Amino acid sequence: MRPDDRKYLSSHEWIKIDGDIGTIGITDFAVQELCSGNESDLVYCDLPEAGRSVEAGETFGEIESVKAVADLNAPLGGEVIEVNAAIEDHLEILADDPWERGWLIKIKLSAKTSDALLDAAAYEEVVAQEA
Repeated sequence: MRPDDRKYLSSHEWIKIDGDIGTIGITDFAVQELCSGNESDLVYCDLPEAGRSVEAGETFGEIESVKAVADLNAPLGGEVIEVNAAIEDHLEILADDPWERGWLIKIKLSAKTSDALLDAAAYEEVVAQEA
């Protein structure tokens, strides 16, 4: 079971809400789909600059592996206040720890809920259908 302290999108992003700050990343399933278990297959990640506003569901960046390119979608809207710069140079962090060290961006939330957000159990069902 994925961590139940965050919400998920069916496109495999997660958000962990702490007050009015949302930390966003991608799930272990997304990493596995991109790199097929070989972390060196991850080759590029494009993240937004701090200060950019994003809307819920909007693409805020992309991640690329040797076999695919995937959009990164914002689970909720807000202003980007921090970017995990280490990810762009060290994509292996995503393969090693997508839940903590592998976060991508932090946003100051403009809203704390969306109908698109799934709890961990509902996200598990999405993964089971795709696996």
